Amino acid sequence: MDHEFLALERELTVFLRRARASSGEMAREVHPDLEPAAYGLLVRLEESGAQRATELAGYIGVGKATMSRQLRALEDLGFVAREPDPADGRAWLVSLTDLGRENFRQVRDARRARYVRQLAGWDRSEVAELARLLHQLNAGAEHE
Repeated sequence: MDHEFLALERELTVFLRRARASSGEMAREVHPDLEPAAYGLLVRLEESGAQRATELAGYIGVGKATMSRQLRALEDLGFVAREPDPADGRAWLVSLTDLGRENFRQVRDARRARYVRQLAGWDRSEVAELARLLHQLNAGAEHE
């Protein structure tokens, strides 16, 4: 039997359940009306800069309608802004506003501090290895 894969499934299930709850908490810390899924959009925009909504939808793995709704909510909160794409006048680029960036960074820093506390007993090389393996898992999922 594939004990390794059963163990992986069990641990990922627990991890993902906790990650969803954590994302909800993080989103509420950015703003009480922010949906948990929107936190991932803020992360992506902070890391990658302005992007088209279709690029964001593809990266997050949601449809255009869901992405439009989430971006509209972020825009209503003043966290993102849309501007015409200079490469294609028919398209729009979405980017973080100063308010969105400031709120996001405060929460991200608090989240990072939580990770530092949770992993205080780990060797830095173990943390780096975990990050590398999670990156490998995420990269593989992007190509499916």
